[in-house]
Amino acid sequence: MTEFRSNALIALGGNLPTCAGMPHQTLVAAVCALSKYDLRLRAVSRFFHTPCFPAGAGPDYVNAVIEISSDLSAEGLLTVLHEVEAQFARVREQRWGMRTLDLDLIAFSGQIMPDRETYARWLELPLAEQMRESPDQLILPHPRLQDRGFVLVPLCDIAPDWVHPVLGLSAREMLAGLPNEAVVEVQPL
Repeated sequence: MTEFRSNALIALGGNLPTCAGMPHQTLVAAVCALSKYDLRLRAVSRFFHTPCFPAGAGPDYVNAVIEISSDLSAEGLLTVLHEVEAQFARVREQRWGMRTLDLDLIAFSGQIMPDRETYARWLELPLAEQMRESPDQLILPHPRLQDRGFVLVPLCDIAPDWVHPVLGLSAREMLAGLPNEAVVEVQPL
């Protein structure tokens, strides 16, 4: 069996139907589509039902997290993720809008990208600016993952002991730090 150099965590989500079917079927199909690339699937979380954010902005989401291994660079893996999103008619029209499929690279082999200073800027960006601005480069780990129950609940399903390379907290510790309402709304399908 091939040993790959890098491990990555990828958050999956969607709330609109695709050619594959309803959102949970799309997530299954997306995982299958990823298996056609030069990577190895290491773990898949359960699928979770999550209310749309902001509330009332559309149908509820289905979310999951997968862990993969690959020899791709972070940028190369991001390109693959965008190719798979395109296979399921993903259109990037609105930040945090409804979508057929979202594949977010949330962590890559402990790397901090592009550098600590840029990462810190995105980590500390106020919510109002987060809703308007999107980075023009890959930021890793994902600067909002510690704030999102819909990422942390499935992440804890497969990697509760994964440690954030900047915050120094495990996935389990970050999840415990969220308000209860952000956790209980993420329900297994």
